Amino acid sequence: MLNWELENSLICDDIRENFICGTDEAGRGPLAGDVYAAAVILPHGLEIDGLFDSKILSPKRREKLYDIIIENALDYAIESANIMEIENYNILNASLRAMRRAVDNLKIKPDFILVDGNIIRGFDDLRVCGIVKGDAISPNIAAASILAKVERDRYMRELAEVYPFYKFENNKGYATREHIERLIAFGKSPVHRDSFLKKILPEGVLPQIEIQF
Repeated sequence: MLNWELENSLICDDIRENFICGTDEAGRGPLAGDVYAAAVILPHGLEIDGLFDSKILSPKRREKLYDIIIENALDYAIESANIMEIENYNILNASLRAMRRAVDNLKIKPDFILVDGNIIRGFDDLRVCGIVKGDAISPNIAAASILAKVERDRYMRELAEVYPFYKFENNKGYATREHIERLIAFGKSPVHRDSFLKKILPEGVLPQIEIQF
């Protein structure tokens, strides 16, 4: 269970304990799909058993924590950046855009924002701090990481129904051996990231398949 040491260190006259927000993303690494982000404001000092970096939790545990976070959060928002944004702005900037979008869609205006990572571009007008591996330090960031991850996994399962060739329900768009083999066999889909395929496949971008039902 994470402690509140980081958030405690921020509380002062103009930063209130229940107005500190954490934000994180999910889906920077995959070859396909949108990148998701969440912003969360938890009640200060709330203890949630098992709350930690979403990447080390099992899918079942993430789903359970997702429900607990949604039920107990003072406020939260989940947003995404699409394939076009990823290709036009690059994955880092698209992720930051999704995180900022989530923060802007909170109903509660936070006094301070904790961003996972060391880059806070796009938050210049806000009081903000980048925290490396923040999802293993801050309860608010960890909660955001879980919401973003669960929402993106659900989205990838929906894409799997439209593009069953790639087994998105298993690989979530990541560059698994099975995923790459199916790319070679079937070509790319409209939800694949061209810039990522160039790095993975020596032949460059593959022809796009036409989906027929």
